[in-house]
Amino acid sequence: MADAAERLRATLALANRTLTKDEFDGYVNAPMTDDERAGILDLHAWFVRRYPTVLERFAYNRRAYRRWQKLRQ
Repeated sequence: MADAAERLRATLALANRTLTKDEFDGYVNAPMTDDERAGILDLHAWFVRRYPTVLERFAYNRRAYRRWQKLRQ
């Protein structure tokens, strides 16, 4: 249990650290991997199957925006 707590603390420390400009630029400008591209295309395919019309996509976005606004308060 202590080991899991220590791993969680280490993960949170890594996730919450401040990147240097070079680290940020390196991450943002890194080429997309084939797995990342496939994941994005899979997510897009799911989304357009789930919300096949433009009106349904806008409705989803309005609901998601309202949820986000509630979380910000």
